[in-house]
Amino acid sequence: MTPPLTHQTTTSLVQELQTLRDFIRWALTQFHCHNLYYGHGTDNAWDEALHLVLGSLHLPWDTDERLLDARLTQLEREKLVELIRRRCEERTPLPYLLGESWFAGLPFKVDARVLIPRSPINELIEEAFSPWFGEEHPPQRILDLCTGSGCIGIACAYAFPTAEVILSDISSDALDVAQENIERHHLQDRVSARASDLFSGLQGETFDLIVSNPPYVDEHDLSLMPDEYHQEPELALAAGEDGLDLVRVILQRARQHLNPGGLLIVEVGNSQVHLEALLPEVPFLWVEFAANAAGVFVLTAEQLEIHQAAFDALT
Repeated sequence: MTPPLTHQTTTSLVQELQTLRDFIRWALTQFHCHNLYYGHGTDNAWDEALHLVLGSLHLPWDTDERLLDARLTQLEREKLVELIRRRCEERTPLPYLLGESWFAGLPFKVDARVLIPRSPINELIEEAFSPWFGEEHPPQRILDLCTGSGCIGIACAYAFPTAEVILSDISSDALDVAQENIERHHLQDRVSARASDLFSGLQGETFDLIVSNPPYVDEHDLSLMPDEYHQEPELALAAGEDGLDLVRVILQRARQHLNPGGLLIVEVGNSQVHLEALLPEVPFLWVEFAANAAGVFVLTAEQLEIHQAAFDALT
């Protein structure tokens, strides 16, 4: 096990490491020595080191290589040593260290109050949910249920410039972050954050599109998750023994909040196997993604109506 950094060691590092190249190399070594897990924007130590060092100094990841030998100020060096220490010793995910994560090509503020964006639903958004919607028949009202940082709903607002978007969540902390992201993207005229325990705060409201990345991690998967994931709010991850505690309620109540021709899209991740076993008669359409991802289903308002009895029987 690599020993933790002492004050004396830290002081020495701040003096010895001088350039961007020095810090990228040292970070890479530390990441390998601490056997980190990568899953919040990168998938290897090199990209993680590059993004941490450049991102913390507000430099683009593809910055000119000539800058790599630029000397850093003492404050910058102290900051980098501390961030690399936290990444290694505390297992803090990189987006929390930087205060930012990218989703569907857009930057979002993130911190420990919200889940770090990584949903494959971004592929559907970038394709404007084709073939169900498009330029000729865009959704006019969209609900991002269990919004967290607001990334899905805000990205939908970009995809459909005339749509009204509601971001809902039970967590007041998450809604504070979502509101910051609404303002960051200057979308206050079309996007709003709403406190709601699933649909409880949305009585009488209907939508053309409901998109949700709810908590769906089952007890077994939660117990096996790397330390980095346990830095994220458990409220945004855990969903009971089979990971379907919230999905059951969504399926039961979604129809009354969808307009005719409306669409429900929900991510359930590894809990897909539990959902298929629970409702074998329901024709879930499981989206195929270009990325190595799965566990997102699509149901139309009409399909929800046909199978309402089966959903009601889940409780």
